[in-house]
Amino acid sequence: MVRLTPKTNMNESSSSRISKTDWSRVRSMKDRDIKITPEHPELDLKHAVRAIVRKGLKPVPAKKAVSLRVDEDVLDWFKAQGPGYQARMNAVLKAFRDASN
Repeated sequence: MVRLTPKTNMNESSSSRISKTDWSRVRSMKDRDIKITPEHPELDLKHAVRAIVRKGLKPVPAKKAVSLRVDEDVLDWFKAQGPGYQARMNAVLKAFRDASN
């Protein structure tokens, strides 16, 4: 089994800017050398998309936390669609704003 996790505790912050990863070993690995476990599952495309660097794109505007009262059935419906329900609610509000102009 190949271990790719850092040697330090995840809760410890490191002041070192030098990677301790053996990148030449990682690059030489074959798919059969990678062990998929419940703790380290195969990368999901949804998560990979979020990890893409936004080079050359406008910065994403900061979000602001608000308290919003919505009907329980509306909230239940958004939550039933799965993770990201708040982002979907934001998208619906943006679409309404844009359609109102």
